[in-house]
Amino acid sequence: MAEVQKKKVEDKYNTSSIKKKEEKTVKKVKKNVSEKKEEKVGKKNIFVRFRIFCNGVKNEFKKVHWTSKEDMVKYSISTILFIIFCSLFFYLIDIVFALIRSLFA
Repeated sequence: MAEVQKKKVEDKYNTSSIKKKEEKTVKKVKKNVSEKKEEKVGKKNIFVRFRIFCNGVKNEFKKVHWTSKEDMVKYSISTILFIIFCSLFFYLIDIVFALIRSLFA
């Protein structure tokens, strides 16, 4: 019985439309803030914008995880071995198909 009454109360106070309105206003505010930032950046000197760009690049390079020399050697050797294996495999398949073709020709 309590569950039925609770549903009636929830239905009576429909909050979904209020939440939608709040989301729309938040989006508008975020859009206005981003437009103002773009206006400020657009008005700055080209050298200032270039310096900001370089600082951003430097910060992104700090986030990169560089592999160690030992890992790079291991990865390089495994890559070279894989390429050799694949090339030999396809070379042998080519020879087999050439032999089959010569037998039936």
